[in-house]
Amino acid sequence: MGVCMDSLLPPKSSPLERKLAKVGARISDLPVPIKTLWNPWTCPAHLLPWLAWSLGVEIWPTYWTEQQRRQAIADSLQVKRLKGTVAAVRQVIAAMGAGLALREWWQKAPQGEPHTFEVLLTLADGANRHADYQIDLLKEIERVKPARSHFTLNLGIEAQGRLGLIGGARPVIYRRLTLTEAT
Repeated sequence: MGVCMDSLLPPKSSPLERKLAKVGARISDLPVPIKTLWNPWTCPAHLLPWLAWSLGVEIWPTYWTEQQRRQAIADSLQVKRLKGTVAAVRQVIAAMGAGLALREWWQKAPQGEPHTFEVLLTLADGANRHADYQIDLLKEIERVKPARSHFTLNLGIEAQGRLGLIGGARPVIYRRLTLTEAT
């Protein structure tokens, strides 16, 4: 029984241990594209959940597009650096695709209660408006806001429309009814 000299196994190793060492040696010859796998823009789509998990992305909704997921991974370290600031709140809300107006207590006239802020979220026409989306927005704000701060959320919906011929003609057709009470 010959002993393999490139192995770190002891001389009294079993045949099974030697075979496993040979298999392990061949596996280590496989190229692993570390730079590709740890980059959110080049990582294969099926590995994105694992990359997100390893970087601590805390929200991963099923309704997000692949682009939004890649962006969330790319922003994850910056959000962690800014956590506890207004900038972090702005960043996570922008990542979720909502318009945001944020006013802190000292920006209001008259000044509000210290350590409070007001968030006005505007959901664009055609944006996600379902309850899960709104709950996720609240969770994200709660996760990254300053710990001592409290907030008020106002939700708005932005819609665009046109006034057509019928809408323009409607006031012309309108006639005021004068009703009097019979005595």
